Amino acid sequence: MAKAPSKPSSRGLVVRVKSAKSRSTASARWLARQLNDPYVVAAKQQGWRSRAAFKLLELDDKFHLIHKGVRVLDLGAAPGGWTQVAVKRGASAVLALDLLPIDPIHGAVIIQGDFTDPAMPERLTADLGGGADLVLSDMAPNTTGHASTDHIRIVALAEMAVDFAIQVLSPGGAFVAKVFQGGSEKQILDVLKKHFSTVRHAKPPASRKDSSELYVVATGFKGRPEMATDSLPRPQ
Repeated sequence: MAKAPSKPSSRGLVVRVKSAKSRSTASARWLARQLNDPYVVAAKQQGWRSRAAFKLLELDDKFHLIHKGVRVLDLGAAPGGWTQVAVKRGASAVLALDLLPIDPIHGAVIIQGDFTDPAMPERLTADLGGGADLVLSDMAPNTTGHASTDHIRIVALAEMAVDFAIQVLSPGGAFVAKVFQGGSEKQILDVLKKHFSTVRHAKPPASRKDSSELYVVATGFKGRPEMATDSLPRPQ
């Protein structure tokens, strides 16, 4: 079982990026941050496809979401860091979906497609061999640089992920999604509280301190209304 590091050390990570005519000040700052990010360095050393893998490792260490017997659906999975974690943490079936192509990951099924396609829930549950036990979403839309607009877009994307999870989860299942602090995420929490026994916020250590990024972790899916109907005795 893959364990998250206690904390990747930043000791010795002081890489300065010289400006160049072809590089803007903003891109130089971004590159410097990447080169000096201990999680980026640790991801390369340990074979994770992105530093985001540590976020799921830390969330799983805290909430114990992934284990043998769990069927995992990873939405917006590219480049595949969260999918790698699900496989290495022992999930029985892992399906990764993204609009972008993803290089093969041993132990996972990769599908290039749009999770908002009306036919996708039925297709994915068929590929998983039944309802998902855990739906993951680390998706974020392309940013515009306008804080209010970006917040509305990330909330809208998270809402679509919630709707999708409700369609594909098995009773007792869990849902994890990225949101951003800003107020409008309350509507997501209200929906989640209706459908899940427990809903919590978490900011894993791998999330940058200067980021408003948060994760919602919803566990104990109560099931869809039609599930309860289907379980009733049929009249003779």
